[in-house]
Amino acid sequence: MGPEIILVMIAGGALFFYWNAARDAAEHAERLGRNACDAAGVIWLDQTVHAHGIRVRRGDDGKLGFERSFRFEYSHDGIDRHIGRLVLRGRRLVSFIGPVRPSVSEFPPRTPLS
Repeated sequence: MGPEIILVMIAGGALFFYWNAARDAAEHAERLGRNACDAAGVIWLDQTVHAHGIRVRRGDDGKLGFERSFRFEYSHDGIDRHIGRLVLRGRRLVSFIGPVRPSVSEFPPRTPLS
């Protein structure tokens, strides 16, 4: 077996590892997007997420890894369309913009200024 074959096998293994990690991240993002829509009581449109970007970032442990961005669409009434975004660093969700459950927050009473 020549050195060319070994290099091709290494490249093939690296490509398979990258594809497998990207597929796993997309499936994880899909679950997160669907769960967020269910929790907020909105309609998750198109039943999928779309890869939006990828970059190399350092994790909390200082190791290099991929940070993948995804987007998805949701609707409140089936007519309007809104875009949600989420960012995964590895399998950890680091950013989310999308539907939230409506809630009312109470503000503390204002105190007069002296």
